[in-house]
Amino acid sequence: MVFKKMLSAFGVGGPSVDTVLANPNTRPGLTLDGQVNLVGGDAPAAIEQVVVGLVTRVEVESGDGEYAGVMEFHRMPVSGAFQLAPKQQLSIPFQLPVPWETPITDVYGQRLYGMTMGLRTELAVARAVDKGDLDQVNVHPLPVHERILDAFAQLGFRFKGADLERGRIHGVHQTLPFYQEIEFFAAPQYAQLINEVELTFVTSPQGVDVVLECDKRGGFLSAGHDVFGRYTVAHTDADRTDWVRVVDGWLQETTSRYGGLRAQGFGAPQHGFGAPHQAYGAPHGYPMQHGHGHGHGRGGVGMGGIVAGAALGAVGGMVAGEMIEDAVEGDFAEDWGFGEE
Repeated sequence: MVFKKMLSAFGVGGPSVDTVLANPNTRPGLTLDGQVNLVGGDAPAAIEQVVVGLVTRVEVESGDGEYAGVMEFHRMPVSGAFQLAPKQQLSIPFQLPVPWETPITDVYGQRLYGMTMGLRTELAVARAVDKGDLDQVNVHPLPVHERILDAFAQLGFRFKGADLERGRIHGVHQTLPFYQEIEFFAAPQYAQLINEVELTFVTSPQGVDVVLECDKRGGFLSAGHDVFGRYTVAHTDADRTDWVRVVDGWLQETTSRYGGLRAQGFGAPQHGFGAPHQAYGAPHGYPMQHGHGHGHGRGGVGMGGIVAGAALGAVGGMVAGEMIEDAVEGDFAEDWGFGEE
């Protein structure tokens, strides 16, 4: 009996947890619905709390280098303390709101190369190690995101990759401690002017701040440098705007200036804007639907033709700004394929 208690304290013969999502596909501003299924172990267990949270892979600058970590950026308790009897089966339903700034992982059913997202379930058991579960989540773009991405494709930009950078964009209201960069190789008509473009969406219930960072080529008497632009659109503009014309205008304007908006990591000095803040349409809310279809039957080149498959990998880990313990992270890495290149 004493040996069994010792094993239970190390998680052997203890309760198990398995989270099942009703649908792993979602969009910013919607929800993830599911249930946490618990099965009691060999002995009664005092459950302190059951928590679900969204985790993703974030790039963090450290000195002159950069490393990738797993960050939990949104969490919600789904149960308080209770007693779980031996072999008892219990299901706890939940509905987790997805933050509006949640990064996009999938476009038209294909994973953006470099992006990963998961729902982590944490079962805190008194006097024992935490149990956990990790389920892949697919975050699809809102209509206005899709139209802008389509416009880049129709202008001839080729998708390069995407990642998350820990930090804040000065002057843009952010609720999350990171921002997404979707990277494109320059379209042929821009190739003599710029090398690449990085696109960032900072989304709210009213609309989207669109931040462009263009890697501008140097000239005969000038060195290459980055130029920045920020533009604001409303969700209601999605289907009533000529996005190819608008995006082309943004690029023309951004590349015509020398400096401007700058993104900075935590602790770094932040610079003010030099880029104009342009609005297209009134900031009305977008009536959200819970369907998850991704085809729109529109002409032109879709993002589905230029995105690559998923690449999952992480070094180190952060949960709520701190490092995940090696043993726990190891379990998640094995379950989710982290570390595989």
